[in-house]
Amino acid sequence: MEDPTEASLWRPLHELLERLDGDIGRIYTDREIKGLKPAYVRELLTLQARGPLTITELATAIGRTHSALSQKVSGMRAAGLVRTVPGSDARSKRVTLTAKSKKLVELLASEWQATEAALAELESELPYPMSQVVRDVEAALARKSFHDRIAEKLR
Repeated sequence: MEDPTEASLWRPLHELLERLDGDIGRIYTDREIKGLKPAYVRELLTLQARGPLTITELATAIGRTHSALSQKVSGMRAAGLVRTVPGSDARSKRVTLTAKSKKLVELLASEWQATEAALAELESELPYPMSQVVRDVEAALARKSFHDRIAEKLR
């Protein structure tokens, strides 16, 4: 059997996103910030803006699952960026910023804005902006889900 993963329409997109995240990560490396990943920034900025949140509240705020956020919080805790304290009941944990991340949030907010400006500049150089591609894909998926498209091909 041939390896079906050799052909992939979306691999270049995944690789592009990884490269862009890598360039963002280099901003942190340039500033000698240890343990910070681009994937943590939205959560850290949300915690700064809204104060301590339970994992469920944080997951809802950024549109992720509780399970995904629980794993991410574990990574951020290991990096010294957040700490968890018991919530209002035994099952919940509140996530708070550490002193380390409190020192970083101003830089992170500036980096977020600079990243958005760089993306807008990049999109202005393209004949068809990626943000429009995303809207068009979402509209097509609203007409027929990706699940249904895959299931149809498997029949």
